[in-house]
Amino acid sequence: MTSRNTALDHVKAVACLVIVCHHLAFYGPMSDVLRPLWPGLLGWLDEYGRMAVQLFLVLGGYWAAAALAPQGQARYADIGPVLSKRFVRLCLPYSAALACAIVVNEVVRSWGFDHDSVSATPTWDAVLAHLLLVQSLGDWEALSAGVWYVAIDFQLYALCLVWLWCSRRLPRWPALGQTGLVLTTAASLWVWNLDSSLDVWALYFLGAYGLGMMAWWATHTPHPWQRWGWVALMLLLTGSALLLEWRTRIAIAGVTALALVLQGLWLPAGRWPQWPLLTWMGQRSYAIFLIHFPTSLLVNALVTLHWPQSVTANALGLLAAVLLSVLAGAQLFRWTEQATPTWQRWRNWQLGVLATGWVAATL
Repeated sequence: MTSRNTALDHVKAVACLVIVCHHLAFYGPMSDVLRPLWPGLLGWLDEYGRMAVQLFLVLGGYWAAAALAPQGQARYADIGPVLSKRFVRLCLPYSAALACAIVVNEVVRSWGFDHDSVSATPTWDAVLAHLLLVQSLGDWEALSAGVWYVAIDFQLYALCLVWLWCSRRLPRWPALGQTGLVLTTAASLWVWNLDSSLDVWALYFLGAYGLGMMAWWATHTPHPWQRWGWVALMLLLTGSALLLEWRTRIAIAGVTALALVLQGLWLPAGRWPQWPLLTWMGQRSYAIFLIHFPTSLLVNALVTLHWPQSVTANALGLLAAVLLSVLAGAQLFRWTEQATPTWQRWRNWQLGVLATGWVAATL
């Protein structure tokens, strides 16, 4: 593993942990018991922890550029297999996590755990919408926290793939792919990201994603003048967006993208600190992100039903929820991500989710 990949694994691990803690602080009820004791920490996690998603958006764009257009021109002439492979890779662990979320919701409901974090029993159309990644577009209730991100990630990847494929068909303009993505990144930062009603669409998040793509191209261009041209463009886009309206999420995305460039250029190979646990977690961060909410919901229900006012029990419960989320994510990773993603495995998990939803709806 290269120094650069180790660094990015560490970033993903930390961002993932922050999101897990954000949801624990935001949804409660264990955090509600502890808030009088730790108002600053829990308040910060509640308010700002969600900003860690910006790191994943930037990193997503960074790796999308590496996969789709490492030198700026589209790599693939046929987009069908590429898009289907992406869908399967995203949806294999996602489907397994959805099945777990449906089961956990029904189990804690049967225990008498009545809390806003418990989703309603899903209808068949809600389950199908989640499996097709369109649940936010139809305003179905989310079956788990964070499922919106999977849909947005797929939209972003598909949007960039289709545009790069179209630009490949016009070889007379070799810079068309990059130019179009820079312009749409600017439009997102300056216009679309200012309208929160668009947050179910990729265009709202394309600013952070596009900055990540630009960070890849800046890091991997062989010409110094192009490299610093990319950096100047990233600074211009981010700075002007913040002048239009200050948005902490955009500031974080811009800083993350610039940090990727500087780290990729100046960090000598092998010099990044080797923290095996963070590397291990970073490689499993997607699975942890997917499974942490049903895991946390189960712990929240157990602690609240048995020790609702105990500070010690709720503090230990928060710690247990984080640790169990990591362990559950590691197991989900082993089940769904270590083996080669295939349509047959995806189909089996999809059928499993549909069956789980049907059983939950009929009980």
